[in-house]
Amino acid sequence: MATFRAKGSAAERELVTMLWGAGLGAIRAAGSGVSKFYCPDVIASNGNKVIAVECKSTKHKYQYFDPEQVRQLLEFSRIFGAEAWLAVKFSVEWKFFRPEDLKQTGKAFVVTNENDAKLFSDLTRDKS
Repeated sequence: MATFRAKGSAAERELVTMLWGAGLGAIRAAGSGVSKFYCPDVIASNGNKVIAVECKSTKHKYQYFDPEQVRQLLEFSRIFGAEAWLAVKFSVEWKFFRPEDLKQTGKAFVVTNENDAKLFSDLTRDKS
């Protein structure tokens, strides 16, 4: 059975593979979350579009995001010139969210596998 960290790393690598398949160069930022400077889990670009993605993987019906983590993703994206995205792999299905679409409940942002999510094509589509 995969450890919590290994499961998250595997999901990040899967997303990187998906992004490459969609024509974006993508990297998994090794050590994200352990540096004194915030770094998203995945960064991708095709030269026209740049995205910064915070990834989670869960077998549950919901996933929480710490407000500070979302704030840091938005700040990094602003500085880097990237679109900020949150990606959650619910068991085998990926869902994608824009931070501005999240609702804060209590001390965290929460999304469920029933929330309205964006499509993978929304994540990878060039701005027009």
